[in-house]
Amino acid sequence: MEALRTPDDRFADLPDFPYEPRYLDLADGLRASFVEDGPADGETVVLLHGEPSWSFLYRRMIPVLARAGLRVVAPDLIGFGRSDKPVARDAYSYAAHVAWTRELLFDRLDLRDVTLVGQDWGGLIGLRLVAEHPDRFARVVAANTGLPTGDQPMSEAFLAWQRFSQESPEFQIGRVVANGCATPLAPEVVAAYDAPFPDDRYTAGARVFPALVPTRPDDPAAAANRAAWEVLTRWDRPFLTAFSDGDPITGGGDRVFRTLVPGAQGLAHTTLAGGGHFLQEDVGPELARVVVDLIASTPR
Repeated sequence: MEALRTPDDRFADLPDFPYEPRYLDLADGLRASFVEDGPADGETVVLLHGEPSWSFLYRRMIPVLARAGLRVVAPDLIGFGRSDKPVARDAYSYAAHVAWTRELLFDRLDLRDVTLVGQDWGGLIGLRLVAEHPDRFARVVAANTGLPTGDQPMSEAFLAWQRFSQESPEFQIGRVVANGCATPLAPEVVAAYDAPFPDDRYTAGARVFPALVPTRPDDPAAAANRAAWEVLTRWDRPFLTAFSDGDPITGGGDRVFRTLVPGAQGLAHTTLAGGGHFLQEDVGPELARVVVDLIASTPR
């Protein structure tokens, strides 16, 4: 599989992101990157980013979680951040992303009793892992995400974004992230989101990701997501929703989880004021404290 590796100098002087990258090789020859912080013996929190960001998105949350005594693992999905980037669009699929992430988290890092924090595609991938490997997870925090099967219509905002991602001749990653935030991003932060993508050859994963969201009942991922929902409707471990109040893409999606997942019953679900789609940028410390409080109130 032909893949590109972003030069290290692209990541020099990242604002408020001092973490040294760690790397592990996956079975198909791709190198996956992640950052880690907090005590090695603390409860493990996995922070999964979405489209088209990378682990840098969690820089305002990682310190809060680490100071609370939690072990934080924040991977870069294949095609993003410091992880390798296959060149061909058809190298990417929903199933491939689930398999790559599973291999990194479980086969290589052997993480257990994980508290998952998933936003955007971080939820689409992470919730599949919860359903397929439920014994690896202690809790879930779903933030501006979903698990679509194609059986229900997607929002007009998402469909417009999907069309743009496939049709626009220009795809400026930093601008995309900035447009999904409620608060303005500093130029150096926008540049950090652009950093993994020196030119268009590196953006195949970012370009194709929106097209991989199941929007039809016959989508290649629809059956697997339906099977995942079958497991989630029996999931009785803590499942907290922490959506923002300003996301046109996923707004209202938290109600589905609160209604259908048994583990969501009786928890203090929250809507974070002042957050856009990328709520980690807008209200990251507040979201981190929600995670800390959930873990403290639901001991293993």
